[in-house]
Amino acid sequence: MALPLHRHQSSLEGLINFSTEPPLEAGRRAKARRRFYQIVNHFEPIDNDNSSNNNNEYNRPRLVRLTYEYARSEESKDNVLRAFFQSMLLPINSDEDIDFTDKNLEDEVHSTLIGFADYLVDNFFLPLKASTRKTPQPSPIHHSAVQGAQGGTQEFTGTPARISALRGSCLIRDRHRCVVTRIFNAAEAENRTISRGSSAQDDDGNSLIEESRFEDLEVAHILPHSLMKVAADSESENAKQATRTILNMFDNGVVYLIEGTEIDRPRNAITLTPTYHRRFSDFRIFFTPTADQQSHTYRIDSFLPPSILQGSLPVTRTLYLTETRTIDPPSPQLLAIHRAIAHILHLSAAGKYIDKILQDIEKHSIRADGSTELGRLLNLGLRGWLKDTVDVY
Repeated sequence: MALPLHRHQSSLEGLINFSTEPPLEAGRRAKARRRFYQIVNHFEPIDNDNSSNNNNEYNRPRLVRLTYEYARSEESKDNVLRAFFQSMLLPINSDEDIDFTDKNLEDEVHSTLIGFADYLVDNFFLPLKASTRKTPQPSPIHHSAVQGAQGGTQEFTGTPARISALRGSCLIRDRHRCVVTRIFNAAEAENRTISRGSSAQDDDGNSLIEESRFEDLEVAHILPHSLMKVAADSESENAKQATRTILNMFDNGVVYLIEGTEIDRPRNAITLTPTYHRRFSDFRIFFTPTADQQSHTYRIDSFLPPSILQGSLPVTRTLYLTETRTIDPPSPQLLAIHRAIAHILHLSAAGKYIDKILQDIEKHSIRADGSTELGRLLNLGLRGWLKDTVDVY
C-alpha cells in the first residue's frame, strides 16, 4: 500500500476529546487493532536490537504496544488506537496492510512511530517519574496559616494544611503502620510510650514495648500530587495539561477522580516508610490485587533485584480499613494505574532511560540556555515538573 509521506503529529492536543468519543464499533476496532499490531510488531524487533546496542535507549515500539495493552479498559484502548493513528496520520479502519517493502514508506512510518513514543515519554512517563520523587510532607502550621490568609485553594493545590490532614487520615486508616513492612510509626510510638509507659499499645491493642523497630512514616500519593497543582506559568501548565490528557486517555475518565483537591484524598495515598515511599513513587514496587478484590488484599512485588530487597518482597497484605469506613481505602483503580505504568516502564526499558536522564540532571543540573544535552527538557515545558527536583539556572 502506497501512502503519502507526512510529518508526524507530535502532540495529542486538538486530536481527540476523549470524554466525548463513543467506543469504536466492533468491526472498526478489529481493523484498527490488526493494523496497529502490524506496525508495532514490524518495528519492535528492529528497535530491540538498537536499544540492546545502546544502553541509554528504550524500545519505542514496545512502549507504544504496552501502553495500548495496559490501557485500563476497552474504551481506554480505543482512545490509544485513535491517538496512535491520528498522530501517525494513518486511517484507523483500512483493510490494507502497509507495504513495508517500500523503503521510503517504512522509514516514514518508523519515524512517526518513534515520534509518538517520544511524545508519550516526554509528556507522560518522564514527568510522572520526575514529579513522584517527592510527595510534599506537612510543614509548620504558621506557613499553612500564611497561605490560607491569601485566600483561595485552586492555585495552592496541596497546601500544608491539607497535606497534614491527609497524613493524619492515612495514619489512622493504616493503623500507624507502613502498608508494606507493617512497621509502626516512630513518632506515635514515642507519644504513646511517654503518656502510657509500659502499657502503651498499638491500634490493635498489642504492646508497643514488644516492637523491635519503629520508623518515621510518610504519606505517599499513588498518582502524584503535582498532577493537579496549577503551574506558575502557561508553558508549564500546558505541559501538565498534556500529562493529564494522556492519563485520561490511558484510563478513560480517571482525571475526574483526582481533579483539584481530590488528588489529596486518602483514596490516592498510602502510608509507607521513607525507603518504600521512594521505591513506590519511582514505580519500582507495585500492588497486584488478589482474586478476592473486595477484600483490598494485594500481592506487593517489585522489579528490583532480590538482593536489594533482602527478601522483603513479594508479600501479600490486606490493607486496613476503618470500621466506620469514614476514611476511604486506597483506590483499586489508582493502584491499578500505578501498576500498569510500572510494568510499561520496566518492560520497555523506558524506566531505565528516564532514570539516566534524572540522574544526569541531579548530578549536573540543567542550564536554561540549553548548553547541556539535557537542555531539551526545558524546551518541552518540563520545568514546572522538574523545578522541585533539580537546580535550574
